[in-house]
Amino acid sequence: MSQALLFPDPRPLDQRLGAAFFKDAPRRPGVYLMKDAANKVLYVGKARDLKQRLNNYRVANPDRMPRRHLRMVREVARIEFQFCPNESAALRRESKLLRSLKPRFNRAGVWPGKPRFIVWRKNGEGLEMGVTEVPGSDWRRFGPLNGSARPLHHALVRLLWLATNPKSIAEIPAGWIHGRLPDTVTLNFGAQAGELLAGLENYFWQTPKNFFELLDAKCSERTHSFERMAIAADMETLENFSQKRDARQKETDQIALL
Repeated sequence: MSQALLFPDPRPLDQRLGAAFFKDAPRRPGVYLMKDAANKVLYVGKARDLKQRLNNYRVANPDRMPRRHLRMVREVARIEFQFCPNESAALRRESKLLRSLKPRFNRAGVWPGKPRFIVWRKNGEGLEMGVTEVPGSDWRRFGPLNGSARPLHHALVRLLWLATNPKSIAEIPAGWIHGRLPDTVTLNFGAQAGELLAGLENYFWQTPKNFFELLDAKCSERTHSFERMAIAADMETLENFSQKRDARQKETDQIALL
């Protein structure tokens, strides 16, 4: 029988916007803009389902929500929607808004950073995976990438840990949930090593959908709400990256045909 919390987690957005705002939020694709009391945009995000995505911000638990988001939800005074016909259109709209507005609480891929590679190599029955500016000759690599390298690395590491580790997410190495990962981590895959390494390379160079389906299958027994929320957020990071990469490739192909 679950024990009731002595002190319930704070819900600053419910207090400020009202629970009815989240209850009535639309279940459709689009972009959401979080603004402060002076109407300045703090954060821009996109979602396939706006209602579902915004629910992730309601409970401001310091053990589960990144500190950057905790600071943000304390400043949000209103949330505005821009609806889009589909998720791809929402992604394009988000990208345009990020470049023009440069919101303070957005980080991944908004401003150009130093080019970095995501690197990995087999280590026994596991994997070493890192992010670096200069890959060693004995590492597999993908890149160079700019601001998206670290968030993508962090999302991959967390998802692979959840896919292969029978322990609760509460036992994930300290700081990993909040994005405090070392540049190189080691993951133990055991008998699943070959399948997951092939899936990782599939994600980068072939069909990302196959990798997503593999992770979904591996994480299917993770039923705790916080685990499901963490998985959904990191899967969204992977999906956003692959969609942006595909969009850039189409633009390059179209230019080559001119």
